[in-house]
This record gives sequence, C-alpha cells and structure tokens, in this order.
Amino acid sequence: MSVSISSSQRVAIIGGGPAGLMAAEVLSAQGIAVDLYDAMPSVGRKFLLAGRGGLNLTHTEAAADFLARYGDRAPEIAPLLQHFDATALREWAHGLGISTFVGSSGRVFPADMKAAPLLRAWLKRLREADVRFHMRHRWLGWDVEQDSPRHTNLQSSQAALIFQTPQGQVKTTAAATLFALGGGSWARLGSDGAWVPLFTQRDVPVAPLQPANCGFDAGWSAHFIERFAGQPLKTVRASYIDLHGTEHSRQGELVVSAGGVEGSLIYAMSAGLRDRINEDGFATLTLDFLPDKALDRVRSEVAHPRGARSMASHLQSKVGISGVKAGLLRELLDQSVYADPEKLALAIKGLPLRLIAARPLDEAISSAGGVRFDALDRHLMLRQHPGLFCAGEMLDWEAPTGGYLLTACFASGYCAALGIMQWLQSESQIPAPKPNYTNP
Repeated sequence: MSVSISSSQRVAIIGGGPAGLMAAEVLSAQGIAVDLYDAMPSVGRKFLLAGRGGLNLTHTEAAADFLARYGDRAPEIAPLLQHFDATALREWAHGLGISTFVGSSGRVFPADMKAAPLLRAWLKRLREADVRFHMRHRWLGWDVEQDSPRHTNLQSSQAALIFQTPQGQVKTTAAATLFALGGGSWARLGSDGAWVPLFTQRDVPVAPLQPANCGFDAGWSAHFIERFAGQPLKTVRASYIDLHGTEHSRQGELVVSAGGVEGSLIYAMSAGLRDRINEDGFATLTLDFLPDKALDRVRSEVAHPRGARSMASHLQSKVGISGVKAGLLRELLDQSVYADPEKLALAIKGLPLRLIAARPLDEAISSAGGVRFDALDRHLMLRQHPGLFCAGEMLDWEAPTGGYLLTACFASGYCAALGIMQWLQSESQIPAPKPNYTNP
C-alpha cells in the first residue's frame, strides 16, 4: 500500500530525540507547521534511558572548559553553544516547570532526577503548538528515479521522503527537512545508523560511526573472568598517551567486565584509547592502584620482610592490595616479579594494561562519526542539498558523559531550526521570523 501526502508548506523533522524535538519547538513557536517522524512507537526513548539513573542535563563548569570537552570538534560546536548553552538549557527546563540543581561534581540534574516528567511537559507544549507526531514511520530514503544522477539536488527537485509504516509505504514532501536520526548506539531505541548508506549514496560525506563512551576488551583469562568479572576497581589513577604524545591521567573508579574494563573512568578516556587502538592495534592503559601513596613508601612497604606470611597476606596487610587489585596483578604480571620488591612496587604504582578493542558500537553510550561538518554550512544545512539540514548525534562529533552530549544535541537542534527559518524566508515561503530567539 502506498499513500502520497502533499505537505510542501510544512517542515519535516525526522527523529524524535532532543535535537529533533528542540527544532520542532523553535519552529512551531514561530508559527511554522511541523511534522515530526520517528521509527519508534514513541519519541525520546534514548533520552528516557539516559535519565534512568538520574538525568544529567548539562554542566556548570566555565565556558572554556565546557567547550574543551568536545576535543577536536570544539571549533564546530562553539557556534552552536553561542546560541544555546548550558545556562539556556537550564532556563528552558525551568520554563517547562522543571527545577534543576547542581550536584557536587558540577553536573546539573532535574530536581527529581527523572527524565519522564520533563519529556511529558515538553511533549504537551509541542502538541499545544500543533506539532504533528507520526510514530512508527521509518525513513527509507527519497523517491527519486533509478536513473537520476548521483548529484541530484534532493530538495530543489522536491524528491518525496519515503517512510515505512504499519499500513505500508507513505510518501510526503516538505518545504525543508531536518534529519536528527541519532548515531549508531542503542539500536533497539532507534539509533541504528541505518541512515548512513542513504546519505553516502547521495555523496554526503559521512565519517564512519564508532563507539564513544565505551568499554574495552583486554583478553582476560577464563579464571580471572570467573572470579572478578563485574567487580569495581576503586580509587585508581589511569593514564595513557594519545596519538599526539600527550599523557592523559584521571583518578576514579572503573569496573572489570567479562571482556575487559568499563565504567566512568574508562568512558572519560574512551576517545583517545579508541583512536590509539585504531592506529596501533592496541592501547596501553597504565593503572596506579595506590594514587595517594608515593612510590618510595610503596617500595618500602613491599620490601618489608614478610616472614611466613603468603604474598597475598603480605600485600594486603602492608599496602592494602587485595581482591580484584591483587587478582589483576596475578593476571598481568610474571611470577618472577613477586620475588623483586622494586619491580612489584613499580607494578602497583603503574600496571600496564593492554587494551585490544573497543566494545561493539551498539553497547556504547554514544557514537563518534557522522555527517562531516565540512558538508554543512554554518546553519547545519547540507551544502550540496539546500533545504536539507542535520542535527544531533548524527553529526561528526563526540563528547564525554556529564551533560555535554545532551547540551550539544539541544544546541544543534536549536541552531538548525534557526537555519531552517532563514532558508524558508530566503525562499519567500514564510514571513521573516520574529527576532527573539533567546527562548523557543
């Protein structure tokens, strides 16, 4: 069954995550008709999952430090944050009736820590603004002739958007289209990266999707997995050297998994570790089990005569090494090291852990890669296809957890909406937008 819908004076948004919903709000607030499509039965599914343990909306650190979290993509993210930054995000949440607070780490959370009340209030406002939601609409591409040139201008030719629905295929056109289809992590929630070949077939440059904020494989022995998988490794300092020769070091907690390591400390370093593995085939993560003790003190304690005590008892009583830390030493060190107090002390203060692969993309919290920024203009419109815009995690950027991911997704949707308004105005399809963009 195929149905054609004429909606050329409406804007289509494909993807119901934070970027798509924010764009819908900005546009509808200016009186622009919006149709929002999503493949899932409801919108915001990954957003709700992110809030399961407490929704970390954004962060309060200084603007320069905040921007630095985006690494090599900071120059591209900076203009987005100039329009909609962490402060604007908090004010927007307050406008929905959701109060926020700042945690001890500087992270910003809703007062009740939950995502669902915020999403409900948001969707209520969008529906009151006449945003039309089309659920279970999976975008399949454009309706173009089989013999069309690869460089067909998809918007000016008014190529219809094709969706698969429970009732069959649906085709529709729009005055402008925003793609906010997410990255490639958590496919069961809708971010499956299925859009990538549809874009590359139209010569849109796309950087390969890769896992970000992810765990890594270390190739543990079966014995180690059986005894220690799932156990936290607390109060350690981890460090590695990136591809530019710069050392990165952080203190915190990680978790030993069946495959290798994961947890907040690992996620914070995942981009550099992943890039190192891509370049060299492995990455070396150095673990300091006793970051609050100087090497000289550890050396002295390890060298203390242990008498009839076992080495395990000696390490536990003298330096506090036991459990999973002791297990890691046994897993990674040659037995001969235990007979040399100097080498053993050095290992406790700097145990090299060889990481051999990032965990699969679908397990990652987020993804890197996506539509390259050089394919977009400053309004996030595709240069080769005027009238088509992109936002959110499907762009080629990444950031650590801590509110940075959500903030940039919101900001990109906000800025793409401003770009769409300018585009429609330039095409003489709508009046000039109202000048106040400070609050959608």
